[in-house]
Amino acid sequence: MATNLFKSLFSDSDSDNQDEYYDEQAPVSQNDNNKVVSMNSIRQRSSKIALYEPRLYADVKQIADQLLNDRAVIVNFSQMDAKVASRIVDFLNGTVFAISGDIKRIGKEIFLCTPKNFEVSGNLSDNLKNDTDKI
Repeated sequence: MATNLFKSLFSDSDSDNQDEYYDEQAPVSQNDNNKVVSMNSIRQRSSKIALYEPRLYADVKQIADQLLNDRAVIVNFSQMDAKVASRIVDFLNGTVFAISGDIKRIGKEIFLCTPKNFEVSGNLSDNLKNDTDKI
């Protein structure tokens, strides 16, 4: 009787029964509602840069929405009053601070606003200084 107990504990008969329940060769169905995703099906998101020439202060909402959707924005203020442009820059400074982004001046009236997943390299300060001196 003790030998039957040991045979049942250490025999391979139970592992033979597992083959009935597990099939290692079975394909994974893509239509199932499972959490397994093929690495080949994952696509890298493309980064986009939006361009804006605001004319009213109300346009700042569209610019902020782009930043909140992880898109960089180039804003050209040449078509608006300097005081209103200054208010928009202040608003965008707060927006990029809230999302850990960055804002850089890339021209006399042009700013680049980026969310945290963008890296901007290079230095335009010498070119900007020369452009502002001419005007």
